[in-house]
Amino acid sequence: MDTPVYLFTGFLEAGKTKFLQDTLCDPSFFESGKDRTLVLLCEEGEIELEPDKFASPDVFIEIIDDQKQVNPDKLEALRRKHNATRVMIEYNGMWLVNDLFQSMPEDWAVYQEFLFVDSSTIAVYNANMRNLVVDKLSSCDIAVFNRCTPETDHQELHKLVRTISRRAEIVYERTDGSVAYDDIEDPLPFDVNAPVIEIGDGDYALFYRDLCENTMQYNGKTVTFLGRVAKNARMPKNGFYVGRPIMTCCVEDIQFSGMLCEDGGDQVEDSAWVRLTAKIGIKNSRFYGRKGPVLRMISVQPDEAPENPVATFF
Repeated sequence: MDTPVYLFTGFLEAGKTKFLQDTLCDPSFFESGKDRTLVLLCEEGEIELEPDKFASPDVFIEIIDDQKQVNPDKLEALRRKHNATRVMIEYNGMWLVNDLFQSMPEDWAVYQEFLFVDSSTIAVYNANMRNLVVDKLSSCDIAVFNRCTPETDHQELHKLVRTISRRAEIVYERTDGSVAYDDIEDPLPFDVNAPVIEIGDGDYALFYRDLCENTMQYNGKTVTFLGRVAKNARMPKNGFYVGRPIMTCCVEDIQFSGMLCEDGGDQVEDSAWVRLTAKIGIKNSRFYGRKGPVLRMISVQPDEAPENPVATFF
């Protein structure tokens, strides 16, 4: 059975500890009466947890102040030490969340990931530590912007999240303690329900992200887009890979992101730009090593590279 993990991310003084304290003081969080909760603190801020106020005595706190300690053996040893049935992690804002995912024991599963953001300072972090902001926004389930005032620009905060993730819920917490949920409409720039989904040359990054986040929505759909061909020996006979380089935050993170087309490889050249129309099937593929989008070609035509070959979300 998996060990549930509740992950709290964000930069120093963003509100992680306060939310953690409130959660552990809530009797409903311990409804079963059998939960033994391990709390891993990877960052020390001005506010400290107050165990004497917790709603259960079965909460055990461990400090991890060195990222080298974030490894499967150490984490599982701490869980076993307290016979914990679930884990809560207050993660260091200067550490990459993806590093944690790679370092957790195999049977640990993140059930919920909360990102806490100080709305008054996030612009500075985004300008100077964009890679860390993107890292945290990429996987969070809920982004909580706290310390909001009447002057806070919700549209800018919404845009910050949506350039990275379309699935994260956005919450605005005002300085008076009231909460508002984001209701800004954010339609895709293409029609997912059209007979043929036409992806504009500037919309490939949005399309690819939505395909990854809502994969089954595209099963059986027909799509047309401009992409660059890639071939190698790992691909099925007569198959090829087609996509675009995508930049999330900076030049260093550019990755070629595409899909396997299982036929038509004899009609295209490696590295060529093509306008492809194909039907998407979501199925297991040895190329992916898992289930993923596999294209069945309908038509393909040579085309020119776009003005900016690297697709972005901006």
